[in-house]
Amino acid sequence: MIRGRLPLDAAARRVHTPAMTQIALITGASRGLGAALALELAASHHVVAVARTTGALEELDDRIQAAGHSATLAPMDITNGDAMRQLCRSIHDRWGRVHIWAHTAVHAAPLSPAMHMDVRDWDKSVATNVTATGHLIPFIAPLLGADGQAMFFEDFKAGEKFAGAYGATKAAQIALARSWQAETAKHGPKVHIVSPGPMATATRARFYPGEDRDALANAQDEARRLLALMG
Repeated sequence: MIRGRLPLDAAARRVHTPAMTQIALITGASRGLGAALALELAASHHVVAVARTTGALEELDDRIQAAGHSATLAPMDITNGDAMRQLCRSIHDRWGRVHIWAHTAVHAAPLSPAMHMDVRDWDKSVATNVTATGHLIPFIAPLLGADGQAMFFEDFKAGEKFAGAYGATKAAQIALARSWQAETAKHGPKVHIVSPGPMATATRARFYPGEDRDALANAQDEARRLLALMG
Protein backbone atom coordinates (compact mmCIF):
# COMPACT_ATOMS: atom_id res chain seq x y z
CA MET A 1 0.00 0.00 0.00
CA ILE A 2 1.36 3.41 -0.96
CA ARG A 3 0.79 5.93 1.78
CA GLY A 4 0.56 9.68 2.00
CA ARG A 5 3.85 11.05 3.27
CA LEU A 6 5.52 14.35 3.97
CA PRO A 7 7.84 15.69 2.67
CA LEU A 8 6.34 14.76 -0.71
CA ASP A 9 8.32 12.53 -3.06
CA ALA A 10 7.64 10.71 -6.29
CA ALA A 11 6.33 7.61 -4.52
CA ALA A 12 3.98 9.44 -2.20
CA ARG A 13 0.25 9.30 -2.59
CA ARG A 14 -1.45 12.67 -2.32
CA VAL A 15 -4.13 12.25 0.33
CA HIS A 16 -7.22 14.17 -0.76
CA THR A 17 -8.26 16.62 1.93
CA PRO A 18 -10.79 19.41 1.45
CA ALA A 19 -9.53 22.97 1.72
CA MET A 20 -11.21 23.53 5.10
CA THR A 21 -9.94 20.30 6.68
CA GLN A 22 -8.71 20.61 10.26
CA ILE A 23 -5.08 19.46 10.57
CA ALA A 24 -3.70 17.73 13.66
CA LEU A 25 0.08 17.34 13.90
CA ILE A 26 1.24 14.61 16.29
CA THR A 27 4.95 14.41 17.04
CA GLY A 28 5.73 11.01 18.54
CA ALA A 29 2.69 9.34 16.97
CA SER A 30 3.86 5.77 16.47
CA ARG A 31 2.79 4.23 19.77
CA GLY A 32 1.44 4.86 23.27
CA LEU A 33 -0.32 8.15 23.95
CA GLY A 34 0.76 9.66 20.63
CA ALA A 35 -0.88 6.88 18.63
CA ALA A 36 -3.98 7.03 20.82
CA LEU A 37 -4.30 10.80 20.26
CA ALA A 38 -3.87 10.30 16.52
CA LEU A 39 -6.69 7.74 16.48
CA GLU A 40 -8.99 10.02 18.45
CA LEU A 41 -8.23 13.15 16.43
CA ALA A 42 -8.55 11.35 13.09
CA ALA A 43 -12.34 11.38 13.49
CA SER A 44 -12.38 15.17 13.19
CA HIS A 45 -8.98 16.08 11.71
CA HIS A 46 -6.59 14.98 9.01
CA VAL A 47 -3.66 13.68 11.05
CA VAL A 48 -0.02 14.31 10.19
CA ALA A 49 1.76 11.59 12.15
CA VAL A 50 5.47 12.07 12.90
CA ALA A 51 7.72 9.34 14.33
CA ARG A 52 11.00 7.58 13.59
CA THR A 53 9.56 4.08 13.19
CA THR A 54 8.04 3.61 9.74
CA GLY A 55 6.46 0.23 10.49
CA ALA A 56 4.68 1.54 13.58
CA LEU A 57 3.39 4.55 11.63
CA GLU A 58 2.03 2.27 8.93
CA GLU A 59 0.24 0.16 11.55
CA LEU A 60 -1.30 3.38 12.90
CA ASP A 61 -2.33 4.38 9.39
CA ASP A 62 -4.02 1.00 8.88
CA ARG A 63 -6.09 1.56 12.03
CA ILE A 64 -7.02 5.11 11.00
CA GLN A 65 -8.03 3.98 7.51
CA ALA A 66 -10.00 1.04 8.93
CA ALA A 67 -12.05 3.60 10.87
CA GLY A 68 -12.75 5.50 7.64
CA HIS A 69 -10.36 8.39 8.26
CA SER A 70 -7.08 9.59 6.78
CA ALA A 71 -3.54 10.42 7.81
CA THR A 72 -0.28 11.57 6.29
CA LEU A 73 2.84 9.81 7.54
CA ALA A 74 6.07 11.66 8.23
CA PRO A 75 8.71 9.08 9.20
CA MET A 76 11.48 11.28 10.58
CA ASP A 77 13.45 12.08 13.72
CA ILE A 78 12.36 15.27 15.48
CA THR A 79 16.00 15.96 16.40
CA ASN A 80 16.77 16.50 12.69
CA GLY A 81 16.13 20.23 12.48
CA ASP A 82 16.39 20.40 8.68
CA ALA A 83 13.85 17.60 8.24
CA MET A 84 11.40 19.21 10.66
CA ARG A 85 11.79 22.58 8.95
CA GLN A 86 11.01 20.92 5.61
CA LEU A 87 8.02 19.13 7.14
CA CYS A 88 6.55 22.40 8.40
CA ARG A 89 7.11 24.02 5.01
CA SER A 90 5.34 21.08 3.33
CA ILE A 91 2.40 21.39 5.72
CA HIS A 92 2.18 25.11 4.98
CA ASP A 93 2.30 24.57 1.22
CA ARG A 94 -0.38 21.87 1.26
CA TRP A 95 -2.80 23.00 3.97
CA GLY A 96 -1.69 26.44 5.09
CA ARG A 97 -1.87 25.79 8.81
CA VAL A 98 -2.11 23.37 11.75
CA HIS A 99 -5.10 23.45 14.11
CA ILE A 100 -3.77 21.18 16.85
CA TRP A 101 -0.21 20.16 17.69
CA ALA A 102 0.27 17.40 20.27
CA HIS A 103 3.92 16.89 21.25
CA THR A 104 4.26 13.42 22.71
CA ALA A 105 7.74 12.58 21.40
CA VAL A 106 10.13 11.94 24.27
CA HIS A 107 13.28 10.01 25.06
CA ALA A 108 12.93 8.08 28.32
CA ALA A 109 16.49 7.13 29.23
CA PRO A 110 17.11 3.96 31.25
CA LEU A 111 16.90 4.40 35.00
CA SER A 112 20.34 5.10 36.42
CA PRO A 113 22.03 6.80 39.37
CA ALA A 114 23.04 10.33 38.38
CA MET A 115 26.72 9.57 38.91
CA HIS A 116 26.51 6.60 36.53
CA MET A 117 24.47 8.14 33.70
CA ASP A 118 25.62 7.08 30.25
CA VAL A 119 26.69 10.18 28.33
CA ARG A 120 24.90 8.96 25.20
CA ASP A 121 21.61 8.64 27.11
CA TRP A 122 22.10 12.12 28.55
CA ASP A 123 22.87 13.65 25.13
CA LYS A 124 19.90 11.92 23.52
CA SER A 125 17.60 13.07 26.34
CA VAL A 126 18.72 16.68 25.91
CA ALA A 127 18.46 16.50 22.11
CA THR A 128 14.99 14.95 22.06
CA ASN A 129 13.29 16.43 25.10
CA VAL A 130 14.80 19.91 25.17
CA THR A 131 16.62 20.98 21.99
CA ALA A 132 14.05 19.54 19.57
CA THR A 133 11.22 21.20 21.47
CA GLY A 134 13.07 24.50 21.35
CA HIS A 135 13.34 24.14 17.58
CA LEU A 136 9.80 22.91 16.98
CA ILE A 137 7.99 25.73 18.77
CA PRO A 138 9.32 28.44 16.40
CA PHE A 139 8.68 26.16 13.40
CA ILE A 140 5.10 25.26 14.32
CA ALA A 141 3.86 28.44 16.03
CA PRO A 142 3.31 30.26 12.69
CA LEU A 143 1.27 27.29 11.44
CA LEU A 144 -0.93 27.40 14.55
CA GLY A 145 -1.55 31.13 14.34
CA ALA A 146 -3.70 32.83 16.95
CA ASP A 147 -6.48 30.22 16.93
CA GLY A 148 -4.47 27.00 17.06
CA GLN A 149 -3.84 24.81 20.08
CA ALA A 150 -0.67 23.09 21.29
CA MET A 151 -0.54 20.31 23.82
CA PHE A 152 2.37 19.25 26.07
CA PHE A 153 2.40 16.40 28.56
CA GLU A 154 3.81 16.82 32.05
CA ASP A 155 5.48 14.00 33.94
CA PHE A 156 6.54 14.77 37.52
CA LYS A 157 9.83 12.85 37.55
CA ALA A 158 12.21 15.77 38.19
CA GLY A 159 14.29 15.08 41.31
CA GLU A 160 13.29 11.44 41.63
CA LYS A 161 16.10 8.98 42.22
CA PHE A 162 17.40 7.16 39.15
CA ALA A 163 15.39 9.47 36.83
CA GLY A 164 18.05 12.15 36.42
CA ALA A 165 18.30 12.28 32.62
CA TYR A 166 14.59 11.91 31.92
CA GLY A 167 13.36 13.95 34.88
CA ALA A 168 15.69 16.89 34.28
CA THR A 169 15.12 17.13 30.53
CA LYS A 170 11.36 16.59 30.74
CA ALA A 171 11.17 19.36 33.36
CA ALA A 172 13.15 21.64 31.05
CA GLN A 173 10.76 20.86 28.20
CA ILE A 174 7.74 21.75 30.31
CA ALA A 175 9.43 24.93 31.59
CA LEU A 176 9.83 26.00 27.96
CA ALA A 177 6.20 25.17 27.24
CA ARG A 178 5.10 27.18 30.29
CA SER A 179 7.00 30.22 29.03
CA TRP A 180 5.28 29.90 25.66
CA GLN A 181 1.94 29.43 27.42
CA ALA A 182 2.41 32.65 29.42
CA GLU A 183 3.56 34.60 26.37
CA THR A 184 0.54 33.59 24.28
CA ALA A 185 -2.16 33.75 26.96
CA LYS A 186 -3.78 36.86 25.46
CA HIS A 187 -3.29 36.45 21.72
CA GLY A 188 -2.84 32.70 21.13
CA PRO A 189 -2.14 30.04 20.19
CA LYS A 190 -3.62 28.31 23.22
CA VAL A 191 -0.94 26.20 24.92
CA HIS A 192 -2.16 23.34 27.13
CA ILE A 193 0.03 21.51 29.63
CA VAL A 194 -1.73 18.39 30.88
CA SER A 195 -0.81 15.50 33.16
CA PRO A 196 -1.57 12.02 31.80
CA GLY A 197 -2.34 9.30 34.29
CA PRO A 198 -0.23 6.13 34.44
CA MET A 199 -0.94 4.14 31.28
CA ALA A 200 -0.33 0.57 30.21
CA THR A 201 2.32 1.42 27.62
CA ALA A 202 5.46 -0.41 26.55
CA THR A 203 7.65 2.39 27.90
CA ARG A 204 6.09 2.18 31.35
CA ALA A 205 6.46 -1.61 31.36
CA ARG A 206 10.19 -1.15 30.78
CA PHE A 207 10.51 1.02 33.89
CA TYR A 208 8.03 -0.82 36.11
CA PRO A 209 8.40 -4.54 35.38
CA GLY A 210 5.93 -6.69 37.23
CA GLU A 211 3.46 -3.83 37.78
CA ASP A 212 -0.24 -4.73 37.75
CA ARG A 213 -1.19 -3.40 34.31
CA ASP A 214 -4.89 -3.93 34.98
CA ALA A 215 -4.75 -1.00 37.38
CA LEU A 216 -3.36 1.34 34.69
CA ALA A 217 -5.32 3.53 32.31
CA ASN A 218 -5.88 2.49 28.72
CA ALA A 219 -4.04 4.90 26.40
CA GLN A 220 -7.13 5.41 24.23
CA ASP A 221 -9.28 6.33 27.23
CA GLU A 222 -6.59 8.67 28.50
CA ALA A 223 -6.27 10.34 25.10
CA ARG A 224 -10.01 10.93 25.07
CA ARG A 225 -9.88 12.43 28.56
CA LEU A 226 -6.98 14.74 27.78
CA LEU A 227 -8.54 15.99 24.55
CA ALA A 228 -11.72 16.81 26.46
CA LEU A 229 -9.63 19.15 28.62
CA MET A 230 -8.86 21.19 25.52
CA GLY A 231 -12.52 21.89 24.94
